[in-house]
Amino acid sequence: FQKLVLPEVVYAVPGVESNIYFENVYFCVNPDNYVFDVDCPKGRNYRDRWSFTPDSKDVGTYPRTLTVFGETGAVAKGETKVIVPPADAGKGKDISILMVGDSLTNATIYPTRLHTLMKGENNPKLKMIGTHCGGGKAPEPGGVAHEGYGGWAWGTFLTRFEDDSKITDPRQKFYAKSKFLTRKDGKVVFDMQQYVDKYNGGKMPDFITVQLGVNDVLGASDLTLYSTIERIEKNIDALLAAFRKAAPDAVIGVGLVTLGAGQDAFAANYKNGQTSLQYKKNVFTLNQRMLEKFRNYPDKKVFL
Repeated sequence: FQKLVLPEVVYAVPGVESNIYFENVYFCVNPDNYVFDVDCPKGRNYRDRWSFTPDSKDVGTYPRTLTVFGETGAVAKGETKVIVPPADAGKGKDISILMVGDSLTNATIYPTRLHTLMKGENNPKLKMIGTHCGGGKAPEPGGVAHEGYGGWAWGTFLTRFEDDSKITDPRQKFYAKSKFLTRKDGKVVFDMQQYVDKYNGGKMPDFITVQLGVNDVLGASDLTLYSTIERIEKNIDALLAAFRKAAPDAVIGVGLVTLGAGQDAFAANYKNGQTSLQYKKNVFTLNQRMLEKFRNYPDKKVFL
């Protein structure tokens, strides 16, 4: 178990604030008991995070080292690269994106942020593909759209196909089936073509992002964590393979799993069912495995 878990690359866009929060990358009960020392020619080293808002003169690649100090001295050290692309990268292009995820996507906060940022004159013209814009609400033409579903996991998009003929609640009916599945010759199959026929004029997306894993790993304990991660890996490979088979040219981005807001949030949502600390341990272990997995992933159009 590695306590310091850093991505190999962090991207920062001119004019947009980028942060690495130390609690998200170093496992400990209380981050206030440690000093986090960042060595990088760019950005600012605050108590709880490293922050960087690049401008046009900062385009390039920069080394970044993080050293963690405890009462006895340095306890961990890691490196990552910060890449700043030109602000007008992709200007004049027409691109489409399919955003897949759980409740974090369903909340529609980060998809809306992307949609807003892409309205800038230096950006490509973006079309978002999806059946809804949060809670099953139909998206407006040219607006925010995605495939985010509260409580869903990597495997749900490959297996959820319930009989909805007797479901009267529109919300329950909307969640009954993965939109990527259909029935053919009496069998339920993953059919991306029927999906894009309905929601993107038959065209496959240029970009696919997947933000999943919270629900996969949420309930794991120390006894079940590693078998849980083995199952998650199989579902990751299966879903990405299904996307790749259908969309051979798409760039696929996979997000690391996010932490919770703290124990009070876990009490409000799960009563005594799970602690924030156990979930944090689960997330760090899964993210460590994902970093290893995607470091030499055979599909070079998949990015973590």
